[in-house]
Amino acid sequence: MEKMQTKKLTLTALLLGMNVIMSSSILSVPVPGGHMYLNDVIIVMAALILDPVSALIVGGIGAFLGDLLFYPTPMFVSLVTHGLQAALISLFVRRVLKSKPLPSAILASVLGLIVTVTGYTFGRAFIYGTPEYAVLKFPFQVLQTAVGSAIALALYFGTPIRKIAKRELQDAV
Repeated sequence: MEKMQTKKLTLTALLLGMNVIMSSSILSVPVPGGHMYLNDVIIVMAALILDPVSALIVGGIGAFLGDLLFYPTPMFVSLVTHGLQAALISLFVRRVLKSKPLPSAILASVLGLIVTVTGYTFGRAFIYGTPEYAVLKFPFQVLQTAVGSAIALALYFGTPIRKIAKRELQDAV
């Protein structure tokens, strides 16, 4: 049991660090009005592999630290939004359609997309004091979250990651 806890803690820390790195402008894709970040790949992957609390830590704290280091204005929006995204996806795949993991993961990712896009739209409108900026960024937020989710799902179901996670972490989906 202690060995499994150590593995889970280590994996949580590794994914959190990867989330911070993927939140940097260095690894982003320029789009009109800003950048498209690829940290959603890590957030969704963590949510599929880890329990909801660990996923919340990876998603929320990882995105918060990434913003703190590279672009601090939306760091609290990222903390709440990506934390909820990860926790919701993790909870959903563990409770709904457990016998059909791929459809469950796809539905969970769509719910995560809705949470993320909604959180960032309202967060940007509040932080920048203008709903127009939030509306301008809306399609790129949808694109970022959808692309990140699609890549994470492809990696999770198309590579040995899922089997390794199940073998190494008993609570993995």
